[in-house]
Parts: sequence; structure tokens; C-alpha cells
Amino acid sequence: MKLSRRSVLQASAAALAAPAIDTLGAAPFTTPAAAQSNADEWRHGLSLFGEIKYPAGFKHFDYVNPQAPKAGTVRLIAIGTFDNFNIAVSGVRGSLAAGINQIYSTLMANALDEVSTEYGLLAESVKHPADFSSVTYRLRADARWHDGRPVTVDDVIFSLESFKKHHPQYAAYYRHVTKAEKTGDRDVTFTFDGPGNRELPLIVGQLYVLPKHWWEGTDENGAKRDIGATRLEPPLGSGPYRVKSFAAGRSVAYERVADYWGKDLNVNVGQNNFDEIRYEYFRDGTIALEAFKGDNIDWRTENTALNWATRYDFPARNEMRVLLEEFPIRNMGIMQAFVFNTRREKFSDPRVRRAFNYAFDFEEMNKQLFFGQYTRIASYFEGTELASRGLPEGEELAILETVRDKVPPEVFTTAYTNPVGGSPENFRNNLREGMRLLKAAGWEIRDRRLVSAKTKEPMTVEFLLDSPTSERIVLFYRPGLERLGVTVSVRTVDDAQYQNRLRSWDYDAVIGLWPESLSPGNEQRGFWGSAAADQPGSRNLIGIKDPAIDALIDRVIFAKGRAELVAATKALDRVLLHHHFVVPQFTYGKVRTARWDRFGRPDNMPRYGDAAFPTIWWWDAQRAAKIGSRS
Repeated sequence: MKLSRRSVLQASAAALAAPAIDTLGAAPFTTPAAAQSNADEWRHGLSLFGEIKYPAGFKHFDYVNPQAPKAGTVRLIAIGTFDNFNIAVSGVRGSLAAGINQIYSTLMANALDEVSTEYGLLAESVKHPADFSSVTYRLRADARWHDGRPVTVDDVIFSLESFKKHHPQYAAYYRHVTKAEKTGDRDVTFTFDGPGNRELPLIVGQLYVLPKHWWEGTDENGAKRDIGATRLEPPLGSGPYRVKSFAAGRSVAYERVADYWGKDLNVNVGQNNFDEIRYEYFRDGTIALEAFKGDNIDWRTENTALNWATRYDFPARNEMRVLLEEFPIRNMGIMQAFVFNTRREKFSDPRVRRAFNYAFDFEEMNKQLFFGQYTRIASYFEGTELASRGLPEGEELAILETVRDKVPPEVFTTAYTNPVGGSPENFRNNLREGMRLLKAAGWEIRDRRLVSAKTKEPMTVEFLLDSPTSERIVLFYRPGLERLGVTVSVRTVDDAQYQNRLRSWDYDAVIGLWPESLSPGNEQRGFWGSAAADQPGSRNLIGIKDPAIDALIDRVIFAKGRAELVAATKALDRVLLHHHFVVPQFTYGKVRTARWDRFGRPDNMPRYGDAAFPTIWWWDAQRAAKIGSRS
């Protein structure tokens, strides 16, 4: 399952964009006595496996302040540019405006203190049969667009069809939904391509609903709107905010909708507290940091260790007008790595890819660049209970036995580890092992260059990046590869060119980032599944086509309980690791934040919400007055 369907929008705008260069960590599910005891009965919420926490008619989530004031403006950072407000084509072309998801509503809303649990938002209730072959949502009678018209079943069907037609990632994600049809005045039923996929009802619940009548109408100039094209006209929404103003590529501001139909819903109480949320765009992260220090920005999430360690020593910080705070990451794991395009023959041999791992001296990089803040990633689900460790046993081993003849034999005999550097002697030994692997894979040194023993073609690697911030990591890595005889180049391009090259698989190597939820599911097909390898815009950057991995993904998706899900995910993780598809990078188990001290927050922060800013925070007039006026 996705980390948060609300975050899928931002992921779409830069779904395969440069990862957070320095980034990033889980809790057990509750297990129900009878998970399907109320199957095919109307209910107010859904959970993937466990019993839901909040009963019907609950007043608000425990982690919000229901008396939070509605006031103030918060100014946030966006990096890059934008030329599009149309979420139906985000990730296809153009850049999506930051925060545009705030103008829309989904059928269900996530709870930040439960794992994979949703409660009704646009939908007042939901039901599905015991075999999960379909799901039916009943819309709230009072759900309204900002123009006062009701949200209808036709809007829901139109939205699903539009996303599947125009957005490649959503098309893949919703491909198991074969039909959406009106089955009552306010009821919409989604039929799936087969039974047993218990995640699909929740996936459908996070569908952003678009206004059919608006998209099929005309703009102020009489031109017909096109749902399949990028568009800078502020769209009609049904959510807590609307577009107030924008300067294309520079800024976009959203204002709170005073008469928002859902402001008193239990899933919204204590949230959406700012009168205005404004995003300022910066082409460069260094300039964005200086803008924050100059009080032109209110909140910053810091993703580089260098900045965190050295660049917050300024008067406002020393005077405690600016606060630094770290929030633990409990709702996700992470794989961040150097990714090699296995669609290209030179990277098709796992021994070559493993040799590249031996050329990466993480320990020395951590000391020199990151002030020792990071740990090395050793799992595709790093930071969660889903990460494989040691040798397989129990249910995980039983699952792996079903694909024993299709996976590397080391899966059963050798625990995955990364090479350890940190000293000249260790690194020399690692390079010797890397060269041994390269020779075994048919490569040799000629005139101090690594060439194919068969074709005499040199081994060259171009690292494709979309941010200058990434360059220092690749440049640190390059000397190790060059000592193996690899010719390394670095190319940094703009967002549009980067996305186009990814969509056409036109790269040797990139830095990939795959956030993983505590309940992985259908998105794994988009990450590692064979069908996604040739699908433009998919997250299968590696180009994996492997029947055993496909089978293990299915075991994850169709798991019948939490224990089976954990075992299947560990099995998948172990097989991915032993194919050496990537060179894992590093992680940090907290979100580092800096803020001007103008905001209040609940005492009881949600376990799985990280900082949850600005969602459940509010403008604190007394704090704001104490630290002085903005620039």
C-alpha cells in the first residue's frame, strides 16, 4: 500500500525526480479475531488487516486539537518550477503545482495514528464482499464542489477513467479496477479483476475526485477544457482550500474555503487550520535555505547532513526565534540507491553490479560528507519490521522454497551484507574483490580501462541527475569506480529533460528512491514487476523482469494476514538484495525540521504522521508576536 494516498500527488509531480540526497524508518499491526466478520455490510472505515480504532460517530482523531484557531499564513518551500494545475496528467508532462492536492477530496481519509486505516471523507460509508472482488462507496449527500454543485457518482467514475487514461502511474496502480458503475443514487461500485486482493478497497478509497462538469465545460474565453492536457487555469475543487493566486513557476497560494462543506467532519476537525498556505519556488536549495534564514519562509525540512550540522548558526536560531526539531519516522521504510539500468547489456550481470558496490566506500563518505549521521541501507524495507535479516526461516523460508529454482542460491545460504570500507586497507580489499567479480563477468583491464573481453567495448557509466545537490555524492563515488577502470561522467539536467529521459529509459545510472509503507502491496508491481519494466513512467527504474520476483509480489499482495504479509515481504526483500540490482546508499530515522516559532501543535502527535505539518498545526498569535514581524 502507498504510504499515503494524499502524498501520491506530490510523488506524481516528481515521482522519479532526484531523491532526497540525505534522507531518512515501524510498528506491528493489530490482528483481528475475524477480519471479515462484517464483510458486505456498510461501515464507516476500513483497515487492511486489523480492527479499526475509531468507532462510528467518533468526534475527531485523538491527535488533533479540536479548538485549534483558524488563522494566519504559512510560507513553504518548493524546489524547481511548475506549469500545471491538472493532477490527471501530472508526471506525464510539465510540473505539477505544489500543494494542489489540498483543493480536492478523496473518498476516504487516512488516520495518522493507525496503519493502513481509512475513514469516510467524500464517502459516508463503504462495503465490500468477503472475497474483496469489489467495493461500493456511498457518497455524502452534502458533499459539494466549491461552486455549490453536489459531488456525484458520475464525478467519481469520470475521475477514475481520467487518471487511468492520462496518468501512467495511476493507470498501473488502478489497473486491477476493471469497472466503475453507478449502483444507487449516491453509490458507486468498483469491480476488480479478481478476488483476494484485500488492499484494493483502500486503494480506491484514496482516489482524488475531479469535477466532471467543470472539465467538460469551457473556460472564461470559451475554450473547451481538456482533461488530458497540462493547464494553468486554477481548477475547481471540493477540498478545504482553493487556489488564491499564483505566478507560474514562482509561487502559488491557497486560501482556506470558509464554507467548505466538510469542515466539521470528524476526519477534518482540528485540521486545515491556516487561512493561507503559500509555496515559494526556488531553483536551488542553497537559495531556499537563505530565504528561510531571512524570514521569507516559515518552515523547512532539511535533507542534507551538511546543512543540519553547519548552516543553522545564525542570530534568529541563537535567539530561539527559529527552532530545530527532529521527528521520528515510524510510518515508512526506505530504499535509496545508485540504480543501474539493467536494460543495457553492460549492467545485466549481477556480478558487475555487485562489483560496483565494492567501489562505494560509504563509511568514508559518511565521515567526510555527512558528519557520521547516517547508517547504510541493507534492505529495500529499511527501518521496518519487513526488512530481511540473517538467513530465512519459518514462514519466510517456506515461501522462498516455492521459488527456490528461480532465485540466486545465496538467498538460502548467505545473509546479505554490504561491503564495509572506512579505511584504506578495507577499501583496497573491496576493490580487489570488485575486480575479481568483474573478471568473472567477462571484463578486463586494457590500458588502465575496463573493457569487455569479448567486444573490447569500454565500461562507461553516465550518472543522470536532476539536481546539483546530488553531484557531490556521485563525485565522491567516482574515484572508486575509476580505480576499477570504469569511465564515469555526471550529467545534471532540468526536471523536464530528466523526466523525459526516465520515461524512455535513456540512462545508465540514476539515484533512485523508493519509500515503503508498513503494509506493502500493489505498488510493488510498479516498483519491481515485469509488466512495469516496459511501462513508460513506472517506478521500475532498474528494468526488472523476473518470474520469481513477480510470484513473490503476488504473495505480498494476496497475503491473508499480517504474519504472512511480513514473511512474504521479507522473502521479496531477500531476493531483490541478492540480485544486486542497486548499490544501497544511506538513511536517517528522523525528519529534520526548522521553523520560525509562530506555530502551535497538539501535545499528542500522531505516531505515524512524522511532523504532520501544516496539516494539524496552527497559527499561534502569541508566539508570532513574541518573535517579531515577518520580513
